[in-house]
Amino acid sequence: ASLVAHHSSVRGLQRRECDAALSAGVNMILDSATMRGNATAGFTSVRGRSHTFDVRADGYARGEAIDAVACRLEVGRAVTTAGSAVRQDGRSASLTAPNGQAQRGVLVAAWADARLVAAESAAVLEAHGTGTALGDPIEAGAVAAVLLGQRTSGQLVVGSLKANAGHTEPGAGLAGALKLMMQLRGGVASPNGQLRALNAHVGATLRGRAGCALPLEIGDLLGGEHEVSGGVSSFGYGGTIAHAVLTSAPKMGVAAPVGRPTLVYRRQIFEWTLAPRTTRGAAGSAADPAR
Repeated sequence: ASLVAHHSSVRGLQRRECDAALSAGVNMILDSATMRGNATAGFTSVRGRSHTFDVRADGYARGEAIDAVACRLEVGRAVTTAGSAVRQDGRSASLTAPNGQAQRGVLVAAWADARLVAAESAAVLEAHGTGTALGDPIEAGAVAAVLLGQRTSGQLVVGSLKANAGHTEPGAGLAGALKLMMQLRGGVASPNGQLRALNAHVGATLRGRAGCALPLEIGDLLGGEHEVSGGVSSFGYGGTIAHAVLTSAPKMGVAAPVGRPTLVYRRQIFEWTLAPRTTRGAAGSAADPAR
């Protein structure tokens, strides 16, 4: 929903309907009813993680987000929305089996809207990547056909914020766009947080395609004095699908980043526990629960 709102903002600016636009997305989990319904339907992960592109993919983890993006009709901005498109997923087998042809269509339309930016030049893709056993391979197929089909040089880095923050639903599109924006501005390729063993169907789709990487650690995006472009996808529950193309301004006189300080990340697991109920003493005061 939020990436579609951003698409509307971009169109309003392009048509000179306004000089500035604000897009926002909000998702807050305040009621357990939706959570139970999604779990009963088999949408959410039993393990409580969005294992994007991983063999363990069994559904998504829900997440919360409040995000906003301000756009202005100015030249020379650090990051620019070069193209955008919205389409309908159309007929598909089920909610967890999207239409790959429709996904290819929205990618083609967004990069065509970008005009001077070729799809084959994309350096990074922020995938929808919910972490489903069938949805991930279908999206990988669309990416391979559109962004890798005619690629002759360079590397496309593919990842998804959902592996780190969960699926923030209405806020997911802009959350992904903000992640992509930070990667383009900083020249950094973010790792896939839950990827341990590649989904065999994703691997079969991407195998033999030149220049595709699913990084497991932080790396550098080669840009330097050249414009760097990337795309972000978001596919909605109701069948609306969207893709946006972002580009970063050339860093004149600055070479590609080298010698980046080593960053150390320690992975930690926090087990879910149920808080014990407090008991009331004879005097009516709450007793300390067992820890």
